[in-house]
Amino acid sequence: MSHTSSSEAPVIIVGAGMAGLSCALHLQASGLKLRLIDSGDVVGGRVRTDVVDGFLLDRGFQVYLDAYPETGALLDMKALDLRKFEPGALVFNGKRLKRLMDVFRRPASAWTSATAPIGGFIDKLRVGLMRSQILGSTLEQIANREDRKTESYLRGRGFSEAMIDSFFRSFYGGIFLESELRTSSRMFEFTFKMFGQGSATLPAKGMGEIPKQLAARLPPDSITLNQKVVSLDAHSVTLSSGEQIHGRAVVLATNAASVGSLLPDLKERMPEWRSVTNLYFYAPSSPINESIICLNGSGEGVVNNVCALTDASPDYSPDERALISVSVLGLHPEEGLPAKVQQELMGWFGECVAQWCHLRTDLIPEALPEQTPKAQKYKLGFIQQKGIYVCGDHATSASIEGAVISGKRAAEAIIMRRLSVL
Repeated sequence: MSHTSSSEAPVIIVGAGMAGLSCALHLQASGLKLRLIDSGDVVGGRVRTDVVDGFLLDRGFQVYLDAYPETGALLDMKALDLRKFEPGALVFNGKRLKRLMDVFRRPASAWTSATAPIGGFIDKLRVGLMRSQILGSTLEQIANREDRKTESYLRGRGFSEAMIDSFFRSFYGGIFLESELRTSSRMFEFTFKMFGQGSATLPAKGMGEIPKQLAARLPPDSITLNQKVVSLDAHSVTLSSGEQIHGRAVVLATNAASVGSLLPDLKERMPEWRSVTNLYFYAPSSPINESIICLNGSGEGVVNNVCALTDASPDYSPDERALISVSVLGLHPEEGLPAKVQQELMGWFGECVAQWCHLRTDLIPEALPEQTPKAQKYKLGFIQQKGIYVCGDHATSASIEGAVISGKRAAEAIIMRRLSVL
């Protein structure tokens, strides 16, 4: 058992994902000691990158939106060497890929985007109007708007069923990990604004570089990995080894499922999970040859989106081969999935797909917390339960930015409490 005097006692943070790291850095900046504990073998939680046969494999297809204000303030963006995706998509309509771009940033594509058989011309005008209104709104204004399902929101804006089905379901299906568009319209407006103000990017060396960079600013002896917390209270945590660690405060920054396990009183308030199956293939060359996301707008097949990560960052491959990511919504454990996906994608890219080699399939049951309009959010961005500070993307928005904001707000509450007793 380890004991520490209250004046020297650290703040104990359970969970070294983006929320926990954000909380730790803000506490450290205020002069507080901290102890970060995680059951995983690396920091980052769901944001991680594995190396397999020299390829960099993010845990599921993820991007970093470089317009995130709070996360951007924490990161050394230059050191991440962010590689941008084109502002738009190639949409498979059942026969071929058609280009649909953000014409405000790619004016040269205005004609091809306007005439692409994805929605109607009026739909494209409505996208422009929506873009103007959302970019003209502050994040606070968006957070205070009436909340409803994204599908209802888009219909309310007059978009045709064809536009909703062929573009919005696939593009936002990849972001929200659900194609029914049941996600909160506030979340839709938030992500739409972030895409409109900046770019979807990848760190040159993988998404895992983001949490790795943040953790590198903390004292090495303040981070403990491969240790599971089995119980906790307002001033201590107990590890599976039986060791008990005492602190001045305890922050629970794990995912929603672990919050419900460690604090049963909160279990009913934790959102459900969205799941995704991600497949990686390597190929002699990219079928796309462009840093752009390909979407399934056909309404058929299992594939939601495809991307050649090496078109954005060649560092994802150890050599000249292309690394291709394919996302399938939901969990698909069947052994024949890679072959089924390749057969389907021959309709998109042709016979070259037969040369692809399957590298890995990730089944990710807990990929993203549900973000329906009814999902209860904590107005402060965190909650106190039995004296324990609970934070995470489940408390704000299901995004890296949401996790960072939640961790920051929990830290600010601890700092304010400390100042009030001095």
